Amino acid sequence: MNWPVFFTRLGSAIVFAIVMMLGLLLENPSAIFMLALLIGFLCIREFFKLMSLIFPDAYFPEWLMWLTQIFGAGVTVSIPMMMLTATPQIAIITVIFPVLLMLLTILHKKTGLIAGFSAIVALFYISMPMAFLVTLRGIYFVIPLALILMIWMNDTMAYIVGSFIGKTPFSPISPKKTWEGTAGGAILTIAGAAVWGYFAPDSVKQNYQMIDWMVLALLAATAGTAGDLLESKMKRLAGVKDSGNMMPGHGGALDRFDSLLVTLPFAFCYAALFMN
Repeated sequence: MNWPVFFTRLGSAIVFAIVMMLGLLLENPSAIFMLALLIGFLCIREFFKLMSLIFPDAYFPEWLMWLTQIFGAGVTVSIPMMMLTATPQIAIITVIFPVLLMLLTILHKKTGLIAGFSAIVALFYISMPMAFLVTLRGIYFVIPLALILMIWMNDTMAYIVGSFIGKTPFSPISPKKTWEGTAGGAILTIAGAAVWGYFAPDSVKQNYQMIDWMVLALLAATAGTAGDLLESKMKRLAGVKDSGNMMPGHGGALDRFDSLLVTLPFAFCYAALFMN
């Protein structure tokens, strides 16, 4: 057990949790939008850095990252408005963004086809999950908060269990992950969700059952682990250890939010179908 690394990661995770809670719990509706836009801005910047390293021979226009961040902000804002206000006309804005990005890069004097596809992937990989984060906050403010805590718990418990009893490598993409740690993190996260579902206030139990929180915990553990492996694969292809250096012990924004980005679409689908 590397205690200095553990406490560094734990300290950064606590700061991260506090910032996220403030963004999620403030009653001002603009707070969640500002939080989602900030996360999207930082993650898109690091995503483009990784793509430029993965495809060193491709042409990435300097303006493309900024334009993608602007369009990503539009996606983050427009999708929740469409979902929560039942105005499907807003969906037109979301459809136009990827088309414009592709046209601008293809028709540029130096064809940036790979860069254009990277920009579209960034919208689906980063901006749309941020839109789902805002939408889930509109459905019930506890859902996104619970997801973030579940992901944090799964990550921490998997690290602790794996450090003590982990022997079987989980994936060559991330050699430090073990089956024992992954299973232990998932089991403890689901158990924690069950405890929350059992002791939750009556106002929560009237609308959401214990099974709902356990399913969300399962999604956080499985999809969250997949998101972590996905980002680890991109970093390996790019030849870097971290996507950035924003958080000590955790690296950059993508390093911290990789699990959340992949978990949010699945959580949104479950919440929209069974918890709304």
